[in-house]
Amino acid sequence: GAVQKKGHCARVLSPEEAERLAKDQVLVSEFKQLKLEKEAQKNWDLFYKRNSTNFFKDRHWTTREFQELKACREFTDQKLTILEAGCGVGNCLFPLLEEDLNIFAYACDFSPRAVEYVKKNALYSTERCKVFQCDLTEDDLLDNIPADSVDVVTLIFVLSAIHPDKMHLVLRNIYKVLKPGKCVLFRDYGLYDHAMLRFKSGSKLGENFYVRQDGTRSYFFTEEFLSQLFEAEGYEQVVNEYVQRETVNRKEDLRVPRVFLQSKFQKP
Repeated sequence: GAVQKKGHCARVLSPEEAERLAKDQVLVSEFKQLKLEKEAQKNWDLFYKRNSTNFFKDRHWTTREFQELKACREFTDQKLTILEAGCGVGNCLFPLLEEDLNIFAYACDFSPRAVEYVKKNALYSTERCKVFQCDLTEDDLLDNIPADSVDVVTLIFVLSAIHPDKMHLVLRNIYKVLKPGKCVLFRDYGLYDHAMLRFKSGSKLGENFYVRQDGTRSYFFTEEFLSQLFEAEGYEQVVNEYVQRETVNRKEDLRVPRVFLQSKFQKP
């Protein structure tokens, strides 16, 4: 079971959690940080090699959470063009294509292996989607997508995996292909999410930025940081709020605090 609330208040830490985070101030060495940045693609490729298509569940909640996918249509059967930036193995893409027959989807991922898994999926059809490998911080989306042609961009659990110094490059890249008046739908890890509190000492790369044991990285967003990031690249904020859930495992009597940031930013 899960209890969910939305709003602008960040999660309040317990005294024990606050003390633990305060003690964890030692950063990973600069040498290792540079190595992680250099090997980011390799580490995500290995992640997909180990986990195949089994790690993430299919995200059937996307259309429920993001009513905009329906709301942005001017008429009921309007064909929408979407971009899933950071599609992984298609856990969000394929449920969406199944649920909505009037969508053409561009989809890209950093990992060549993830892109191959998408292409091998029985639901993959070049008539309904175009998938390609792309480093959103370096490769120009205009090489694969016409300028000002996309109705909706989904950026779901993607930006957190990118170094904070390079996040603005992703938003700048996306801006070029998004139609004026249309939106980026964002969901990612929020400050003090359970995943952030579980990192052991020696995992910290910077403020709210950590490395997992497999070399993949994760940033935990504040509402203010995300807002500044998007607005600096010319977007206008429509919605930007924390989603706090307490996931309850009744069998083990565990209560796990999950915190996400769910947002919508518009290109003027």
